[in-house]
Amino acid sequence: MTALTVVQVGYGATTQDLGRPGFSDMGLGAAGAADRGSAALANRLVGNRPDAAVLEALLGSVTLRADAYVVAATTGAACPVEVERADGSVRGAASHEVLLLAPGDTLRIGTATVGLRTYVAVLGGFAVDPVLGSRSWDSLARLGPPPLSAGDVLPVGDARVSWPIVDAVPQPEPRWPDESVVLDVVPGPRDDWFTPEWRTTLTGQDFSVSADSDRVGVRTTAETPLARSVARELPSEGVETGSLQVPPEGFPVLFLADHPVTGGYPVVAVLTPSSIDLAAQLRPGDPLRFRILG
Repeated sequence: MTALTVVQVGYGATTQDLGRPGFSDMGLGAAGAADRGSAALANRLVGNRPDAAVLEALLGSVTLRADAYVVAATTGAACPVEVERADGSVRGAASHEVLLLAPGDTLRIGTATVGLRTYVAVLGGFAVDPVLGSRSWDSLARLGPPPLSAGDVLPVGDARVSWPIVDAVPQPEPRWPDESVVLDVVPGPRDDWFTPEWRTTLTGQDFSVSADSDRVGVRTTAETPLARSVARELPSEGVETGSLQVPPEGFPVLFLADHPVTGGYPVVAVLTPSSIDLAAQLRPGDPLRFRILG
């Protein structure tokens, strides 16, 4: 079986697919790729089914060695990419480009300068052992194939639909690290638990990503907190990916792929699907703003 060996992992990498929905009655969230759009694009580039497992690497910074011919591509946070041949020669490459690795070739993915999560797909998908039907690592439940370590061998599966039909796609528009990302939200379901000024507070200032953000959620800070009009406790209720849950200090937590299935703080609004992907690429310290639709 074709496989790739993990030579080096910088800031952490896991396998992710579409997740394991349908287990909320057991207290399990769906997990899956945090930036679903980038993961899906990586799979399309190499010709995979949408459910094929990819690697999700923080800041890129991962090195893989192929033991056979492998078609690969990287998306998400753009990183410098190069292929070192078995004879020691090095070929420059690029993010969002289809790459052909020969036996003994090493794919080196450098560190992203903007964005947080890089996705690596190979033709056929990564065929690590699934857990409850998914190859996704759930960091909250500590469930699924564990995070990668140097020396791990990643078998290549049979999730191919076709051979790649394009050589490359445009990379995302670059932005300066201090440029605010605008996230679209729709109000509710508990916006009536906040004072009427919550809309102005949410949209009228810059928020900053806190250092304790992770795959569970993006924690934010700002100058002015959201004020509640209902002070009583909220019974725990179901929450969705993209929910803006507001804890007592008044600064929203944006739930990502590994969020809990229930929460006891009111959800003032919910991110749109495309904004969830943008939120998944935010680094600690990044500025962001909210825009309310409707």
